[in-house]
Amino acid sequence: MGFDIISSKENPLFKEVRLLQATGSKGQKARLASGQALLEGIHLVQTWVGDPSLKTLLTSEVGLHNAEISEAVYSHIEICPDTKVYQLDSALWDLLSDLVNAPHIAGLLELPKSTLTPPQSIATLDGDVVILDRVQDAGNVGSILRTAAAAGFTKVIALSGCAHLWSTKVLRAGMGAHRLLDLYEGWTNQQVLSAVTAPLMAATADAEQDLFSLKKELLHPVAWVMGSEGQGVSDDLLVQAKGVSIPIDPRVESLNVSTAAAVCLFETLRVRRS
Repeated sequence: MGFDIISSKENPLFKEVRLLQATGSKGQKARLASGQALLEGIHLVQTWVGDPSLKTLLTSEVGLHNAEISEAVYSHIEICPDTKVYQLDSALWDLLSDLVNAPHIAGLLELPKSTLTPPQSIATLDGDVVILDRVQDAGNVGSILRTAAAAGFTKVIALSGCAHLWSTKVLRAGMGAHRLLDLYEGWTNQQVLSAVTAPLMAATADAEQDLFSLKKELLHPVAWVMGSEGQGVSDDLLVQAKGVSIPIDPRVESLNVSTAAAVCLFETLRVRRS
């Protein structure tokens, strides 16, 4: 089966892919404008094999000689025959990936409806929610998404000031968790307070309430708020939330935000199971 060849960095699709890779607001603007995110690497592509929202695959002659890559490509186009597949010149992969010896496979994924729905059009968001308040490190954000999926918290809101949920680095750190989640981003504090129906629980170091003393509060839907690495949870949200502390050795100042999220979400799960 022959695929379209891309041999020039001036190719419009290649240029679009480079824009989707951009960091910060430039990349976010490109993703929202095109309604797509870039999946880099075999693991992420495999996660979406068979999903019609994976509309485009990019590989190379080298990539197609890799058994894992060729299996992913041909499995996907068998299930989703409308998929466009492009073969890039191997030289272009060096421009595309900052990973040494990166596998020659990537995909363009249609962003889900939850990501593209403006927050002001969402009247209520019921059930358990994880709220990320200006968590800026992509590794932390991706790690929290992976933890949320593992703990069964499927709704995640990222407030303005967070690392972008569909950026390349967050996708990589999320390890495929994005497929299991309803993701909302670019919300304001006020939009959260208006739409989220579950009571807010803010993980904060100096709260009097101890996480492990919570029982009945965790049996019902909760909205866990995880604050920024430097400033913690913003005052606007803290005023409306129950502050909850994780008991740690007093010689240790604090926990990493992704670790704190894991402790809070899995304690919620433990209470509900017992």
